[in-house]
Amino acid sequence: MDVSIDAITNNIQLALAPVFLLTAVATLINAISARLARSVDRMRAIQHQIQVGNIEDQVILNYMKREANEAKTRGRLCTAAIFFDVLSGVFISLTVLELFFFQAGAVRSLQATYVIWTFVLGLISFMTSLSIVLGEVVYAYRSAGWNTPFPK
Repeated sequence: MDVSIDAITNNIQLALAPVFLLTAVATLINAISARLARSVDRMRAIQHQIQVGNIEDQVILNYMKREANEAKTRGRLCTAAIFFDVLSGVFISLTVLELFFFQAGAVRSLQATYVIWTFVLGLISFMTSLSIVLGEVVYAYRSAGWNTPFPK
C-alpha cells in the first residue's frame, strides 16, 4: 500500500470523480421533493373542501374528486422517482468507496467488476428516476385544470 502524498492525492481524485454525479442526484431529489410537496398540499386542500361539504354542484364535486385522485397518482410517481434516485445515490456512493479502497490498495480480494457494476447500476437507477420524473411532468400537464367547471 503506497502512502505517499502523491499516491493519496491521486486516490482521492479518482474516488471523488463520481461525487459530481451525487450532486446531480441530490439536486434531483430536491426538485422531486418540491413537486411531491405541492401535489400533497393540493390533494389535502381538495380533500378539505370536499369534507367541509360546501360544494353542492355535483359536476364540481366530481371534478374535485378526480383532481384529488390525479394528485395522488402524481405523488406515487414522485415517490417512485425519489426511490430510484436514492438507490442511484447508494450505488454511486458504493462506487466511490470501492474506487478509493481499490486505489489505496486496502482491498485486493474484490474485483474491479464491482466498480463497473455499481456505477452502471447507479446510472441506470438515475435514468429510471429521470424517466419517472418526465412521466410525472407530462401527467401533471395533461391533468391540469384547463377545463375547470365553474359554479353556476
